[in-house]
Amino acid sequence: MHLSLSSPSGQILVTLLIKLGVIASLASIIARFGHFRRLIFLEQRTPRQKLLFSVFLGVPFMLGVLTRLLAKYQGIDLSLEITVVAGLLGGSITGLVVGMMVSLPAWLKGHEILAVPMAVLYAVVAGSARWICPDKEAIWKFSPFIDLSLYRSIRQRFKAPALDWQVLFALICVILEMARMLVGNLAAKQNWLFYLDSPHPWTKVLIIVGTLIGVGLPIRIWNTTRIERKLEDQERLLLQARMDALISQINPHFLFNTLNTISSLIRFDPDTARSVLLKLSNILRRRLKSLIHFLPLKEEIDFIDDYLDIEVVRFGRDKLQIHKEVEPDTLEMVVPSMILQPLVENAIRHGIGPKVGGGTITLRAWRNGGKLCIEVIDDGVGMPQNRRHEIYESGIGIRNVQERLRVLYGQDYTFKIDSQPGFGAAIHVEIPELIIPRRETPVETATVAES
Repeated sequence: MHLSLSSPSGQILVTLLIKLGVIASLASIIARFGHFRRLIFLEQRTPRQKLLFSVFLGVPFMLGVLTRLLAKYQGIDLSLEITVVAGLLGGSITGLVVGMMVSLPAWLKGHEILAVPMAVLYAVVAGSARWICPDKEAIWKFSPFIDLSLYRSIRQRFKAPALDWQVLFALICVILEMARMLVGNLAAKQNWLFYLDSPHPWTKVLIIVGTLIGVGLPIRIWNTTRIERKLEDQERLLLQARMDALISQINPHFLFNTLNTISSLIRFDPDTARSVLLKLSNILRRRLKSLIHFLPLKEEIDFIDDYLDIEVVRFGRDKLQIHKEVEPDTLEMVVPSMILQPLVENAIRHGIGPKVGGGTITLRAWRNGGKLCIEVIDDGVGMPQNRRHEIYESGIGIRNVQERLRVLYGQDYTFKIDSQPGFGAAIHVEIPELIIPRRETPVETATVAES
């Protein structure tokens, strides 16, 4: 079955445009499936993955062949193009499976007996091109617009002779379409093969160019999906690296201050120094046991209790008092790990430490309008308005907390400090409510579900 030689060239041009629209639409729809996006990242696939990949490619275009047979319209038959794409991206086996899927309807319904052997030819040629190509990424760079590839190939020939794979893939598409025209013309009377043809040379050229674009277009669309996924993965890895770096900044900072406390106790109170050292080892053991980015507020408060026990030893129980106002329904809320310790440390160092007679640290937590609110309040020396920016810029503790909140929550958080000379300071943090699933194993970042 083919277009009559008396059909106007304009009809073929419209058919070619429809073909390109159909293949672009189907390629975009297929790219929306998560399983397919994962499969295109694999260069080596298991037999099951090859079969699944073949189904994604074969089923939609097989329906296109069936529609062509039933509706008698050639613009939605893309059997050659998708078989070549399958061979280039998946190898000969994948190409053969897809080729069989799209050619069997033509063979069974349309009695086009040459459809199957020609599909085998397409798959073997395209699969062989993939096999001999040493760099599989070169396949994903294939573009139907080969003018630049030809230019690069000519320049490369004068510098260092080498095969340009883009030109080779383009030649394969051209040769296979020309072969289909030749075989189709030989069997035209029997209608044994579907093909497009025209007596006008320029229309023949457009048909070949249409096939070239039909092969390159889905590859470019799916490669864009791969690039987007790679960028997302890189962004996620960058975020992970930034979070690890921020957490690693806190640990030496806290460890240095605690060791100073222990060293000051060793000579005149070794028993207390030993007790503090045991508490420090408990803190470090907890930190090293599960290096995760989120914890229930209850565990974070337990961590703060151990830290404050150390600080109480340092300052004395009569100089440092601890008061907690934590609503019970906030204990299962998820907070960034090691987020409270820098705030409490800041209150002790800049508020209670300089105050004669010591003072009180109050830790509050409550829920308000879908937010988890946390406050660390001290009744220390406070700070005037014109020096408040120094709190944000001095030391790594407060800067670290702000940076981690910004990385984790974007703009969906609140961090502010209220302080007046002689009346202490209050650090107020609001973050989205996150609830930990009830289970025994440690909670990983990916399992945190938004309330």
